[in-house]
Amino acid sequence: MTDHPMPMPEKPVLGAALMLEGLQQHRDWILARQRDLEIQDFFRAEVLDGDWQPLAAQARRALDGHSGRLGLHGPFWGFKIDTHDAAVRAVVTRRLLQGLEVCEALRATQMVVHSPFTTWDHANLDAFPGARAQLQERVHQTLGPVVKRAEAIGCELVIENIEDKDPRDRIGLAASFGSEAVQVSLDTGHAHYAHCSTGAPPVDFHIHLAGDALRHVHLQDTDGHADRHWAPGDGSILWPSVFSAVAALTVKPRLILELRDHRHLPKAVAHLTGLGLAD
Repeated sequence: MTDHPMPMPEKPVLGAALMLEGLQQHRDWILARQRDLEIQDFFRAEVLDGDWQPLAAQARRALDGHSGRLGLHGPFWGFKIDTHDAAVRAVVTRRLLQGLEVCEALRATQMVVHSPFTTWDHANLDAFPGARAQLQERVHQTLGPVVKRAEAIGCELVIENIEDKDPRDRIGLAASFGSEAVQVSLDTGHAHYAHCSTGAPPVDFHIHLAGDALRHVHLQDTDGHADRHWAPGDGSILWPSVFSAVAALTVKPRLILELRDHRHLPKAVAHLTGLGLAD
């Protein structure tokens, strides 16, 4: 009897987070594999409050021929989704609904939202009776209309770790909505910073704990001291452990290279493909 070699598992295909300038520069690379793409031109308040339709039209032209999955980085500057102030909460809700308007215009099926959890929360939420439940309730008040709108237009909200120390906080918050429209995002650089600087688990633990709720990953490297957004290979993240954890998932998240300088995208891709981790 002749042994038949086991087929090699398919490597995940890398995507990228880009502004329109970067999209135009890397368009051929994106279209060649119909890569997942995240547009990052629409998170600023001045853009959302202005006439963003011409910018959206420009994005649609740049995306002509793209059939991969498309996402948007939602607004985040100047607010937290667990704000105590009801008046501020109304502004946050409006901002996120504006983000979903852009998603609908671009036919984007995912929008990144920032986590409310801080390192202070990790140490103090359980020191005050009811504080953890109250935080979750404030987030539900903020996101309630946003989740309904996301469900209506077929868009996932993915909650990205920022200062999070315990990934289970964010995973539990996403699950508390009981909606397919609220899932989990991971930023590898943020997680590695938290691991090195605050004692959080290493990056691969975040992936294993989230399981199939993990629908989106920002791939970026760092030295653990700050939020570098370096190309993979320039920092100290153990990339084989990250991709091994991703490979164990049943639902495959979007793997989005999010670099501070989009000109380093070819270097990032070359490093991960050179390790045999991705295409």
